[in-house]
Amino acid sequence: MIVNKDIHPERKIYYLGALILDAIKQSKAKEIDFFDTYQKVNCHSKTKISIMLFTLALDWLYLLGIIKNNNQGRIEKCF
Repeated sequence: MIVNKDIHPERKIYYLGALILDAIKQSKAKEIDFFDTYQKVNCHSKTKISIMLFTLALDWLYLLGIIKNNNQGRIEKCF
């Protein structure tokens, strides 16, 4: 096993994806607003993340088929 020597694992896409999924799971609604999710993630995160990293993590979740975009600024969960 190769040990990663990254000193900022909280800025990795896997970690951010997990934070986003946690914020989405806490919502009872099927669709969640993009900026509301961003604010929830930043409130629960130890360090503030940029909108670019947040968008990159959302793109990764979209490619995995975990979330959908409804073209109205809302994120739809697929689970």
